[in-house]
Parts: sequence; structure tokens; C-alpha cells
Amino acid sequence: MAHNTIKSGYSRLVDRLNRYPEGAHPSELLFKILKMLFREKEAALVSLLPIKPFTAKKASRVWQMDLASAQKVLNELAGRAILVDLDQNGESVYTLPPPMAGFFEFSLMRVRDDIDQKLLSELFYQYLNVEEDFIRNLFTRGETHLGRTFVHEPVLSNENALHVLDYERATKVIKGASHRAIGMCYCRHKMHHMDRACDAPMEICMTFNTTASSLIKHGFARRVDVAEGLDILQLAYEHNLVQFGENVKEKVNFICNCCGCCCEAMIAARRFAIFNPIHTTNFIPEINKKIASDVESA
Repeated sequence: MAHNTIKSGYSRLVDRLNRYPEGAHPSELLFKILKMLFREKEAALVSLLPIKPFTAKKASRVWQMDLASAQKVLNELAGRAILVDLDQNGESVYTLPPPMAGFFEFSLMRVRDDIDQKLLSELFYQYLNVEEDFIRNLFTRGETHLGRTFVHEPVLSNENALHVLDYERATKVIKGASHRAIGMCYCRHKMHHMDRACDAPMEICMTFNTTASSLIKHGFARRVDVAEGLDILQLAYEHNLVQFGENVKEKVNFICNCCGCCCEAMIAARRFAIFNPIHTTNFIPEINKKIASDVESA
């Protein structure tokens, strides 16, 4: 029958998401998640959007919709952190972020009552932590990884610090960003609804530059200055959290402060280490035999 061959707006959206290198593994759980975040008409419209940043005029042409109506849809989607919007030469430019790191996280970066966050957390948990296909592909497929860890700066000696490049330091990202924002940790928020969260700080998720600007504008994160950003990084150090951020050298858009029990990247690193037993690094560990001996004797 004809209607069996017609794709729903959600199916077309999944196809669109899989144009990203990370992709989104199709499953019933994914469709349930998308149905919570998008109306079907919105899903169909978003499935038509370009990969590269675009203007409202571009969207109106793609959607065959008048400019005012297209602008209204775009603003509503940006207001729910489905799209990221930024000002470019006095004109709003939009982009659809991937699911991770992207609109999956944004949906739990603040407490909100327009969606059932407990149910959404349960779906995320099943999709990411139980079903596994999405998270395995995200962190093990391909040679270029989604994220990278930043050097733990407090342990650097003056001599070693000379060999650490600026892009490897979270402090340099904080100091050099055009915008800095702090939001709720998606991973811990999700685990909170599953009664599995640890006691690490919740308000500690860092976003920067254009992503931070959009999240601040729509109330998904709060603006911080350099001093507070560095204070929050120090808080992360004190709780032994790992700084895991976007795998780029310039204009880093996010740094998560990850724990081993809640955070997807750390869980995936343990669970799927067999697929990537060797990770390149600029730092080679050394064993301090005296300390190791003292620990053993204690």
C-alpha cells in the first residue's frame, strides 16, 4: 500500500541526522526521543535543512515558505535549543547541531517543564547505556574522535608546563573564548532521574563561543566571566573530574567535566576500550618508583 512507503517526518529527520559523521543509530528508542523533542511537522522541516549554517532566507526557500513564517519556526526551534543561532553581521544564522554533542545534551542542560525530563532521561539511558549501538558508533567508529581530554593542569611542574601547548589547556579555552556559559551537566541530570547520579557538582557543564552565546540567549546556560569560569574549573579539579572537550584546536565549543560513573564519554571509554586499545596522546606517563613502593608498603 502506498502509505507504507511514505516516510514520516521523524524517519526523514533520522536520515538527515545520519548525514553527520557521528550519525544517529535508528531504533524505536530514537524515534521516541525525537517525538518528545520535535513535533512531526518540525521534524520534517528540520530534515530539509542544510548541513552548513544558513539564514532564514535560505530556510524559507528550502521549505517553500514565506520568510516571516520560516523565521517564526526557526526562532521557536532555537528557543528550545534544537537549533543554535548566532548573530553574523547583524543577521541571524542558524545551524542544526548533531545529537551529541548537541541537542540531546541541551534538552537536559536546565530544568524545564515543557517536556517530561524524567521520561526523556529514561529513554536516553536505554538508548545510550543499554542499547549501546549509538554510543559505540559515536566513540569507536572512524579515526577522528568526537572529543579529547585536556591536560590536568594542577599537576604540571614548571618544567613540564613548557611542553604543554595552549590548545591542550582548559584554562586557555576559558580565557580565549568570546562567550563563556555554565549549564547543568546532561549526564548527571539524566542519571539523577535514574537514581544513579554521584555527588559531583551538577552546574558545571561548560560551553564557549557561538554555542555559549545561543544557549545564554535562550536561558539554557548562564553567562560567566573568565574569573568564574576558572573558579568552576578549579571546582572540577577538586572533585577529580576529567575535562573532555571538542576535538578541535581552535574555537572549542564545549568542555564537559566528567566523572567515571555518569558521563557517557568515560563510560564508553571503559566499555569499548577493546575496540580502541591504543589512544594517541602528547603525554607519556612515568611511574614514580618511590611513591609506588610507599603505596605498596602502606
